[in-house]
Amino acid sequence: MDIEIVFFPFTLIATVEHFGSPSLEGQTIKKLIKWRQENNFLDSEKHQNYGIHYTNPSTTPIEHHHVDFAISVDRPIEQNSYGIINKTIPQLRCAKARDIGSRNNNKAIIYLLEQWLPHSEEKIGNFPPIFHYVNVGINIDPQQMITDVYLPLG
Repeated sequence: MDIEIVFFPFTLIATVEHFGSPSLEGQTIKKLIKWRQENNFLDSEKHQNYGIHYTNPSTTPIEHHHVDFAISVDRPIEQNSYGIINKTIPQLRCAKARDIGSRNNNKAIIYLLEQWLPHSEEKIGNFPPIFHYVNVGINIDPQQMITDVYLPLG
């Protein structure tokens, strides 16, 4: 797996927070999709898709699982009935790896944490891993899904 050291840019995001079972993440994401459609943030090149993973769902008790789903925006958003809120991703120095395949089995984050990090001279930073969902939509075959994973470094 190819690893690059990159700077993730400061990014304003419209975010929906998910707490609890990973099996309910789809319901949370639907809120973001509906809000996105109603507010005309449809261009996925301009408004990129992110997951900010505070916990590992395979090792965290369900009641403590937390992930934010977000899109990049060019201005602060207004209060809304979907619970979408303003947040930012700070500029971060990161290790970046690309995963191709189902988002239910991301190999890039596993490789970064279990293989690359222990053999590098790097330390994990103080921001959670960022998953950039490069291609999204109902017409994307799981084997064709592209996710760039950014592991913040200290």
